[in-house]
Amino acid sequence: MRVELSVNGDLYRRESEPDLTLLALLRDVLELTGTKWGCLTGDCGACTVLVDGEPIVSCLQLARQVEGREVTTVEGLAGNGALDSLQAAFVSNGAAQCGFCTPGMIVSAEALLRARPSPSEAEIREALSGNLCRCTGYNKIIDAVLEAAGSRGAAA
Repeated sequence: MRVELSVNGDLYRRESEPDLTLLALLRDVLELTGTKWGCLTGDCGACTVLVDGEPIVSCLQLARQVEGREVTTVEGLAGNGALDSLQAAFVSNGAAQCGFCTPGMIVSAEALLRARPSPSEAEIREALSGNLCRCTGYNKIIDAVLEAAGSRGAAA
């Protein structure tokens, strides 16, 4: 079957098996490897992407289910080869150690900041509750999201 969707602003048309997940399409077909394979049960959040601006775990979503919709991966947040403010805040706060959860955390945080430009720490924790990290203890991640919210607010 043919699948057509927009990923990071680019239109893709690909032949696909009916059971191909969005995660497999992104990583294996389109070679956008920022989105990570994790638990494959929707529990870890490593594969989180935005679909029409809403965070979803791509391991549980079939590619055909997002036909005609806009998908944004962690690669799609950067512009002109430069990190966006949220990605830069993760770097400056040391919010990534092994880096495995980082793309999903950033994408989930991006969805939050689009909906609530000045979130509280509690709102950040709630928004990231579907993303698991084994390394940082979350404090640096929370700090990074708060910094990005502050820098975006200052730029507005």
